Amino acid sequence: MTDQDRPWTAFYGPSVRKDITDTHYRTVGDLVSATAHLYGKAPAFTACLPNGMNGTLSFAQVDEMSDALAIYLRETAGLAKGDRVALQVPNGLSFPVAAFAVMKAGCILVNVNPLYTAEEMAHQFADATPNALIVVDMFADKLPGAIKGHPIPNIIVTQVAEFLPAAPRGIVRLVQKYWDKTLHPIDLPHIRLPEAIAAGRAMRAGKSIAVEEYRNEVSPDDVACLQYTGGTTGVSKGAMLTHANLITNMEQVMELITGVEKGKEVALTALPMYHIFAFTVNLLGFYWLGARNILIPNPRPLSNLKRAFENYNVTWMSGVNTLFNGLSNEVWFLDTPPKDLKFASAGGMALQSSVAKRWEDVTGKPVLEGYGLTESSPVLTFNPLGKTRAGSIGIPLPSTYLACVDEDGTPVPQGEAGEIAALGPQIMKGYWNRPDETDKTMREGWLLTGDIGVMDPDGYFRIVDRKKDMILVSGFNVYPNEIEDCLTQHPGISEAAVIGVPDNAAGEKIKAFVVLHDDGLSGEDIRAYCKEHLTAYKVPKLVEAREDLPKSNVGKILRKDLRAEEVETNSAA
Repeated sequence: MTDQDRPWTAFYGPSVRKDITDTHYRTVGDLVSATAHLYGKAPAFTACLPNGMNGTLSFAQVDEMSDALAIYLRETAGLAKGDRVALQVPNGLSFPVAAFAVMKAGCILVNVNPLYTAEEMAHQFADATPNALIVVDMFADKLPGAIKGHPIPNIIVTQVAEFLPAAPRGIVRLVQKYWDKTLHPIDLPHIRLPEAIAAGRAMRAGKSIAVEEYRNEVSPDDVACLQYTGGTTGVSKGAMLTHANLITNMEQVMELITGVEKGKEVALTALPMYHIFAFTVNLLGFYWLGARNILIPNPRPLSNLKRAFENYNVTWMSGVNTLFNGLSNEVWFLDTPPKDLKFASAGGMALQSSVAKRWEDVTGKPVLEGYGLTESSPVLTFNPLGKTRAGSIGIPLPSTYLACVDEDGTPVPQGEAGEIAALGPQIMKGYWNRPDETDKTMREGWLLTGDIGVMDPDGYFRIVDRKKDMILVSGFNVYPNEIEDCLTQHPGISEAAVIGVPDNAAGEKIKAFVVLHDDGLSGEDIRAYCKEHLTAYKVPKLVEAREDLPKSNVGKILRKDLRAEEVETNSAA
């Protein structure tokens, strides 16, 4: 393929590589150790609790501790190269130590949402068949039900305040035990994370074991991570992401981000690092940059972020539309917006134009919208700083090709909507143990994203909507994103979600769910507003006000849950 096939390269800066043919590191383990040697005692990760209590690990400490834990996994737990290790931990100092250790050991990391129910855990454990699990203690009570029928032989338990100084760690434990009552006895055989690290240290000292031996066994094409899809449109599947996928994607993103300075950035990580965007960009990318990463264990309520913004000179943050929307309406954030912020980046769901404008009005800095999927490690496109285009997901990253195609995989005429297909070195190896699903999603190396998009003549892309979320009204294709964007521009509406419901006359009719700023706003008022801005067939027939909308662990509004509720309600009627 030539540059004519990717007109977007005209928007690359003069120092941007159009193609990334050779990454700086072979594996994630190599990246971690080499970066630690560069930045040594500089702060790498700081866990900041809602009351401001905090703890910090340096680059050197993270490297040494993850080395020791890797030795424990291989030598004491008896794991071998390619064995799976599940990690079920919220943002905190345990996360980078554990994640890096697993990949240094040549094992495959399986990220698990800590908020999963025992049933959801059981589904993922049954699919991934992990040989070890590193889990936070406050959710360990779900383990007996989760591993019934498929036991996990090695269980390592950590805590939310792990590696914080003794005083704040003790206070957190007391609050959890006696006030929140979130700590329960763990009846299964297990070892505490600090004890596992200590055992690895002792073994390294006694036998002169070098982690480099494990790392040398690993090739760039080996699977580093089983990253399960969000399951927002169906059953969750494990995307096999290789070391090369993750490192290349991290470098692709950093190639397009201008204005960042190595060793000087302060990144706020409110998105959970078990989510692929925060994993690749926040965990790997900003570690590689030598940034100080401020970890927020739980961003809900949003006041949990207040002390982090007050205590640290945040220069960069990532989030989803709902996070930026919420912060822009917090009094404390409006009173003292972050003065050192260079920019923010958005992904995970569509960034609504009203939210982007309000954020820039409040902070004076733009939100750079990007786009990607779990299956693409995850980033495919990004809005370059200074070249942001409203309503656009930006331009494809270096070494990345995007096309809009029809049902047969044939590119559609310029300017027409089609399913976005992607080709690049960040595309997954396939789905774990699911060749049938892999064949449905990948064609000759191209990933079919399931998203409907349009390419502008100069190479910028716009998302129309999810293919599965499209609503068919009297033969017309209606995309919920467009209607939701219209609704949230009304000053009385803070959030909106749109789905299609059965209709005898039109096939489907549009139903809008809204969260209101103004309780006096009626459904007819909202419909009248939509009639001013939308073609008649796009105007919602039904409007329902709610206190809140169902969301995923990263704050993405779940239309599928609303559809399921409608099906259940109609079945009961």
